Amino acid sequence: MKLSEKDQAENKESQRNWSCSLIVAALVGAFGSSFLYGYNLSVVNAPTPYIKAFYNETWYRRHGQPIDPDTLTLLWSVTVSIFAIGGLVGTLMVKMIGKFLGRKYTLLVNNGFAISAALLMACSLQAGTFEMLIVGRFIMGVDGGIALSALPMYLNEISPKEIRGSLGQVTAIFICIGVFSGQLLGLPELLGKERTWPYLFGVIIVPALAQLASLPFLPESPRYLLFEKHDEAGATKAFQTFLGKADVSQELEEALAESRVQRNLRLVSVFELLRAPFVRWQVITVVITMASYQLCGLNAIWFYTNSIFGKAGVPQDKIPYITLSTGGIETLAAIFSGLVIERLGRRPLLIGGFGLMALFFGMLTVTLTLQDQAPWIPYLSIVCILAIIASFCSGPGGIPFILTGEFFQQSERPAAFIIAGTVNWLSNFVVGLLFPFIQKSLESYCFLVFATICIAGAIYFYFVLPETKNRTHAEISQAFAKRNKAHPPEVKADSAMAEEKANSQPETDPSSTLDSYGQNRIV
Repeated sequence: MKLSEKDQAENKESQRNWSCSLIVAALVGAFGSSFLYGYNLSVVNAPTPYIKAFYNETWYRRHGQPIDPDTLTLLWSVTVSIFAIGGLVGTLMVKMIGKFLGRKYTLLVNNGFAISAALLMACSLQAGTFEMLIVGRFIMGVDGGIALSALPMYLNEISPKEIRGSLGQVTAIFICIGVFSGQLLGLPELLGKERTWPYLFGVIIVPALAQLASLPFLPESPRYLLFEKHDEAGATKAFQTFLGKADVSQELEEALAESRVQRNLRLVSVFELLRAPFVRWQVITVVITMASYQLCGLNAIWFYTNSIFGKAGVPQDKIPYITLSTGGIETLAAIFSGLVIERLGRRPLLIGGFGLMALFFGMLTVTLTLQDQAPWIPYLSIVCILAIIASFCSGPGGIPFILTGEFFQQSERPAAFIIAGTVNWLSNFVVGLLFPFIQKSLESYCFLVFATICIAGAIYFYFVLPETKNRTHAEISQAFAKRNKAHPPEVKADSAMAEEKANSQPETDPSSTLDSYGQNRIV
């Protein structure tokens, strides 16, 4: 298909914006942050029987009798779910840490949590203390909560608007790579054995050390330097490094214009953001996006994967190897989304992703209901599972983090990520808590619940979500202004300044060129 001249121009502009420093910052930042989040989602699956045996042995050594099955189930549930509780705690800490340290140093300090958690969990078997594993999981959750807020903010603020979506999708890509790595290292031939399972958790220290060794050589977010530290010289150098060019006047002028408007604005609190009428629908959209991200049913898929593969005739000892295909599909779909997001936009990928998930959830319900009727039907269930995973990772799996950064101005962004992260982790906890009961009551029909959620999400995004591709923060705020029935104060103030300047018609002065350009850009 032949591209239009406009598309060709946009492609050339996007290619010019990919500097070496920008790529390194995205890869290093994601490897030490979102990769660890994805890794810790899947790493507990393979060593489950060995960890439970470790709990039983420790209990017997302490109390002289085997652990009660209900107590063992409770301990294991706490081990798994406390990761989400730690994530919520980490999310609530982001604004406080980020205000003083900035985006880059928040990521660097966060590695302290990852290293501490890795040492605790890796040494738990040797120490004969399962509490170390549980505390390590909690600390690792804190790391994940901080990472999933600080990393998207950092990537959003260092990237040109032409490639903001593609760079932001790196967060989701590395989550998928982390999940796949956890599955791979958990194989019996690698670290998924009785005596080596602690090393599965010790591996966490490698990405953390890699980020500690490399991220200090990259600049801080130029927008953070300009808006919150008022360091124009530092911001200029950061823009030059990340954009790979000496002339960054246009980017600096856009940021300066926004900075002047918000010069007297302090960081907005969560409650102030929730009450602000001019961002009401942005907040609602972020809440619904994050809730849909967790409640769409992908976690339920993992519950059925092994049983469906078994029904299809896959030998029990081969299932872990087949399960790797799900991690591979996740990664490929996320990479695909990163490649096309700047061409297709956020709306089509998000709406299409949820719509396809609803379709395949319906098909999966049918195939699970009829799986005993013919030998080939379980294979259709496998196809449906892979299609659901691919649909999720091609859009809904990464775009929520991108939208949260795009919807809000600099002073609002930390509070917005606290709201998004809180909804994300609470929804994660609710799914883990309620899904066993839903599955027990509805069995295979539980997927119809998730199909309904996906359809509701797709309908909402169709009617409410504007396209944010290649648009500035001010333009995105304007797109929501009609629905909010209120304009952001910076837009009002800027319009008044522009009108006053037009009426007074001052003489052109070289020093005022930057101000005039910036104001016109915002308006």
